[in-house]
Amino acid sequence: MSSTATVDIPQSIKDTLRKFRFARRSSGSAALVIKINKAKLVLEEVEQFDNISVEELAEELPENSPRYVVLSYELNHKDGRKSFPLVLINWSPITSEIGLLTLHASALLNFQTTADVSKIIEIRDGPEGLTKEVIDAKLLAS
Repeated sequence: MSSTATVDIPQSIKDTLRKFRFARRSSGSAALVIKINKAKLVLEEVEQFDNISVEELAEELPENSPRYVVLSYELNHKDGRKSFPLVLINWSPITSEIGLLTLHASALLNFQTTADVSKIIEIRDGPEGLTKEVIDAKLLAS
């Protein structure tokens, strides 16, 4: 663990991120859910989802615990093109324990750099805040 990192990112997570990032997708969205093991101060994979809707993903995420979600999102552009941008969803419900939210926030930039994802979408209000409309609005605005 480097002296400046609060949470260790093991090689297994880096390998999983790399495989997820370079997977070929022709339709649907996919997600990789990562959590912080507070006792060990290390990132752990929770689950991977293939061909999942944003609303289904929102229902899978815990209401009282923060997560990093790397989302390969099927984005339909106004001109008919389809792309699959990688987005980091910073799932940090306001009902989470303050200490865990602080730890989660402190590790965010290091995880973002490791995941090599430029776009972060903050979701603090639970499943109601994570919808296709919200993701589309954030991605199509940039």
